[in-house]
Amino acid sequence: MILSMTGYGKKSVQFLNKKITCEIKSLNSKALDLTTRVAPLFREREMEVRALVSSALVRGKVECALWFEQESVCEGQVLNVPLMKEYLRQIQEAGQDGIPAPHDIGAALLRMPEVMTRRTEDALSEEEWQAALEAVNGALEQLTAFRRQEGEALERKFREKADNIERLLAEIEPFEQGRKERIRSRMVEALEAIPEAQYDQNRLEQEMIFYIEKLDISEEKQRLTNHLRYFRETLDGEAGQGKKLGFIAQEMGREINTTGSKSNQAEMQLIVVGMKDELEQIKEQVLNVL
Repeated sequence: MILSMTGYGKKSVQFLNKKITCEIKSLNSKALDLTTRVAPLFREREMEVRALVSSALVRGKVECALWFEQESVCEGQVLNVPLMKEYLRQIQEAGQDGIPAPHDIGAALLRMPEVMTRRTEDALSEEEWQAALEAVNGALEQLTAFRRQEGEALERKFREKADNIERLLAEIEPFEQGRKERIRSRMVEALEAIPEAQYDQNRLEQEMIFYIEKLDISEEKQRLTNHLRYFRETLDGEAGQGKKLGFIAQEMGREINTTGSKSNQAEMQLIVVGMKDELEQIKEQVLNVL
């Protein structure tokens, strides 16, 4: 099973008159590149959020945002009612001493110092923090499900490409049959075309054997077959094998390139080009694997 590094998750949790929301996005990256944006209320617990997200996602360019929306209608400035009552008491006492009261006592009270105060943010309670953690965990679960779904699509693509490479590798075999004899025949014909050419037959046979062995691709075919098998076994293994799949793809590329350099027939070279095209698509997509 493989997981994609691409994912998205969002979860909202209701707590009293607040809606706490966590949103997490993830793209491919060689390592974990985590950016967090949290509301001031949760700033003191930001490191816990980072630790939780890091342990769950492992790799990827990750953006995590945690905020809340206040649903109460009483926002902004609020009245300090106890202070207003104290001001009113003092005005009434002053009236008893002959000091005239303001024409509009209510307006006068509103102009008194510190009667209007700005609402300050409440301290973060443990219950509210647990609600925030529920939002973070919910977003992580959604993102992981997204990664799994994308990973299944990538796995199908990888298996298809690996099968295509294996099929193309088998298509090379018919061109290998009689290949050595054709090479030998061309070399002999070339020598015979030279007038009065003299050569040692035994030495010629040795040189031809050495040359033909250098063009033999049996080992490359065997190693490429082994790499394809190991690639499929890794796909069947546990998640988090993206780097290993990339290394195997590099080894497959070496064997395919060597096969191409040893191919001295146009038909074989066309097949090698086809294998390179299939492998290149694997290399492009393996960068998205966790």
